Amino acid sequence: MIGSRVGIGYDIHPFAPPEAGRPLVLGGVTIPHPRGLAGHSDADVVLHAVCDAILGAIGCGDLGGRFPDTDPGNEGASSVEFLRAAAATMSGRGFKVCNLDVVVVAEEPKIAPHVPAMKDLIARALGAPEDRISIKAKRPERLGALGRGEGIACESVILLGHRGAIARLRALLRRG
Repeated sequence: MIGSRVGIGYDIHPFAPPEAGRPLVLGGVTIPHPRGLAGHSDADVVLHAVCDAILGAIGCGDLGGRFPDTDPGNEGASSVEFLRAAAATMSGRGFKVCNLDVVVVAEEPKIAPHVPAMKDLIARALGAPEDRISIKAKRPERLGALGRGEGIACESVILLGHRGAIARLRALLRRG
């Protein structure tokens, strides 16, 4: 497609010890679970992977470069704010979401019951219809650190279209 860009995102965080009292936040949604993920911000692997995919697609580096864990201002920050900032940069450069595909890799908790709330939050933050966003989960089948329940990982792929290029393509098709 003319004016399209693809970005890939990945993130992984270990679970914090139960005594840390951290909530588990995935896709901007707090999920009931005895342990949250360890990290400088809220450690939301879903939104971190989505932000990295957006930033990669528009050639703006990665989440760590934009919101470094060495910045005290990012400590405990909501990743929803990171997503909104990435979305504003994306939109400011003339791009919109064509499709976002997200895979959460975790032994637990069950992700499916929380997918509708995650999709709603992400769609609103990106200014995209919900039907352009897919979120699914895969179990690592007890293989490796993730299979032992030591953490959660997430991968995402995003396809962006440039508003100007899409308008030009529509005009060309109308002329036929």
